[in-house]
Amino acid sequence: IAIQKARNVGMGSVAVRNSSHFGIDGYYPLMAVQAGMIGMSFTNARPSIAPTFGVQPMLGTNPIAFGAPTDEDFPFLFDAATSITQRGKIEVLSRIDKPVPDGWIIDNQGEYVTNPHQTLRDLTAEQAALLPLGGAGELLGGHKGYGLATIVEILSASLQNGAFLYGLTGIAADGSSQPNALGHFFMAINVEAFTDLDSFKTTTGDILRQLRASRKAPGQNRIYTAGEKEYELENKIRQQGVSIPPNLMVDILEIKEALGLNQFRF
Repeated sequence: IAIQKARNVGMGSVAVRNSSHFGIDGYYPLMAVQAGMIGMSFTNARPSIAPTFGVQPMLGTNPIAFGAPTDEDFPFLFDAATSITQRGKIEVLSRIDKPVPDGWIIDNQGEYVTNPHQTLRDLTAEQAALLPLGGAGELLGGHKGYGLATIVEILSASLQNGAFLYGLTGIAADGSSQPNALGHFFMAINVEAFTDLDSFKTTTGDILRQLRASRKAPGQNRIYTAGEKEYELENKIRQQGVSIPPNLMVDILEIKEALGLNQFRF
């Protein structure tokens, strides 16, 4: 709908309420890119980020995604949570038995936690919280990540009179389960309402190429722009398949046995 609005009047926005997890945030800006437009996508999520100077999980990981067409084989595609990390990465660390890096997550005392197995339990019990981009406090800009997460919350709730913060836990006041009622916000910008599409693609491509060609830090062989690693990884996976950690394979085989999926080879 946002793309159709943008075709008609140059820019289009859509607010969504009473939704659930919508998958990969960057998928939606790619829809706009394929239509020759800039795309943006935002969503709130169940509480997991502590506000700056706080320890209670209040905001979701609240990702921001932005996509723009280029004259290269892949678009510019930025897709990132407004927290330093997200629960999925902790689950990966748990599966491969590696510690959580200092500075990602804090407990109720504001201390860093590093045990991935305990961290997953504490996050579920609201005894731990993710830190916003920039980390704890304001010295390294944690208040900026906190502010960005709040912007996403406003776009994902206030425009559509939707649920927010602790209204997204999936638990009602009486303790029973209820839908998460997430909100999303989408925006599409028709490039041709501003300039011709080819010129836009060339300028955007030149920006990315100059960034990648800039002076590199000692010991670094390459500078990337957003979407480049994902493009290369997708090509690799299409040729070689998806790598599965051993602990995840154990889970998959247990599910296979429990569901009797003997017709498949995992």
